[in-house]
Amino acid sequence: MASFKELSFAERRKAADAAKTSQLDRFRQKVDPNSPEAQERSRQRMEVERAREARQAAKAEAARLRAAEAAEEARRSAAEAAEREQAEAAARLLAAEEKVKRDAAEAAERKAARDAKYAARKARK
Repeated sequence: MASFKELSFAERRKAADAAKTSQLDRFRQKVDPNSPEAQERSRQRMEVERAREARQAAKAEAARLRAAEAAEEARRSAAEAAEREQAEAAARLLAAEEKVKRDAAEAAERKAARDAKYAARKARK
């Protein structure tokens, strides 16, 4: 059985440099911007980017429309609440006027009854 030969530091360093250079060469071959594959990848990336921008624009437009609808609904709700409050205030005012008239009529009846009672008492004397 053969024994394992341990590499020296210089040999390991040389192998690492060779591997690094090999990978760098392969990367440089892939990155050629004029190659049809690179141009196709670039075109695909641009299409994806445009699609993403279109989705974001549609999303922003939908959010703007939702905000506008919410603002319109809030305005409508506020107007209805104001009308309701105005109607309630008018009803309260009418009720208060009727109460004042009722109270005045009751006071007049009480005064008339009291006056009649006094007149009856005076007539007996």
